[in-house]
Amino acid sequence: MLGIVAAIVLFTAFLINAADLSTNDVFTSTNVMLIGLALLALHVSGVGGGWATRGRRR
Repeated sequence: MLGIVAAIVLFTAFLINAADLSTNDVFTSTNVMLIGLALLALHVSGVGGGWATRGRRR
């Protein structure tokens, strides 16, 4: 789930940068990109993965 959110955030950062939109200091393309990369790092580390795989007991 976090991977999808990261992709959306990174695409938004790309659109802000490509369209040369003037935003306030909080939502610059660099800040949005860094948030997306942080979400991607959380996804890769396993946070928000949903199902936890556990070994079967016999």
